[in-house]
Amino acid sequence: MRKGKAPPPDETSEEAAYLKSLGEKQKPVSIKLADGEVVHGWIEYYDRNMVRLTRETGPNLFIFKHEILYIAEDGKQK
Repeated sequence: MRKGKAPPPDETSEEAAYLKSLGEKQKPVSIKLADGEVVHGWIEYYDRNMVRLTRETGPNLFIFKHEILYIAEDGKQK
């Protein structure tokens, strides 16, 4: 009898490692929100439910992760 493959894990902890590396390097990112708005800055802090986006122009933002469609690294270095 052949066993099927185990389903993939719900979490791999790679998200936390990626956000940590972005924050440590203060890498500029673009975050696209569920409503279509794109905001720019760098990730200063993150936890299980949200990220804090620090911006040079405008106030810092606390964004719930369920409102984020994607995070993309911007080409330029801060």
